[in-house]
Amino acid sequence: MTTRFSRGISRRLATLRAVAFVTYKEWSAYRTHSMVSILVGPAYFLVQYFIWGAVYGNPTAALASGTLHGLALRQMLTYYAANALIGYLTMDFADWNLGMLVRTGKFLTFALRPIHHRFFALSQKIGHRILGFAFEFVPCALIFAFLFHIPIAPANPSWAIVSIALSFLMTFYVNYTIGLSAFWLTNPDGARAVFQILQAMFSGAIVPLVFFPEILQKALFFLPFQYMLYVPSMVCGGEYRLGGIELPIPEIVAIQTLAVIAMFAISEIVYRAAMRRFNGVGA
Repeated sequence: MTTRFSRGISRRLATLRAVAFVTYKEWSAYRTHSMVSILVGPAYFLVQYFIWGAVYGNPTAALASGTLHGLALRQMLTYYAANALIGYLTMDFADWNLGMLVRTGKFLTFALRPIHHRFFALSQKIGHRILGFAFEFVPCALIFAFLFHIPIAPANPSWAIVSIALSFLMTFYVNYTIGLSAFWLTNPDGARAVFQILQAMFSGAIVPLVFFPEILQKALFFLPFQYMLYVPSMVCGGEYRLGGIELPIPEIVAIQTLAVIAMFAISEIVYRAAMRRFNGVGA
């Protein structure tokens, strides 16, 4: 039994490596696209730099201590730098890709393969983000460090790596689940657009979540959004608080782990329902 299990794990790892490598090679042909996207993170950060510089420079907006919702200007800028860098590591297109496969009928070829499509898509994402690490994350991190003088080293590297890895998985499982809506909707682009707006608002990409009303902050504990960006950004900063609650880094990472497991289960439930519908129409 143990040997069979170990062989199964070995086969899955071999498949993951093969798919990730092929994806890396495929997208490396378009690495100039990744290099152009290097400008996105610094440009976004520059906008935030001027906006928050003006806010903190306004004595009627900033508190006497020079902080807003417990964040000093330097902490705010570090938060947005972490946002940009984590975005490069976790960027995902599983929803769009799955919707395209269903809409064009190409999903049938994947349904006939002896591999779960979600695992195949996750392997693709790993290969794609390895390329992103080399051509997007590293150059952007150097820009933040040497041009903007923003400290890019996490307060606790070990916990930051774990939290970013969980963010990677959460972003994938959420987007993949949204992509499964293509089995019920003729065109899932509308659902994707609505979700992207909600994600931008409630993941902490636009403003830190501590700026929202406290009741909404508490509700976000039970939604996947904060675990996609806000939590890893705060973990990189070395402290976490939301809804009037301050948690040690190990505790919030543990909660993030449970959230990822729950999202995986939801994804599996929706996937099985989608496959029943897919088979029910003659596939």
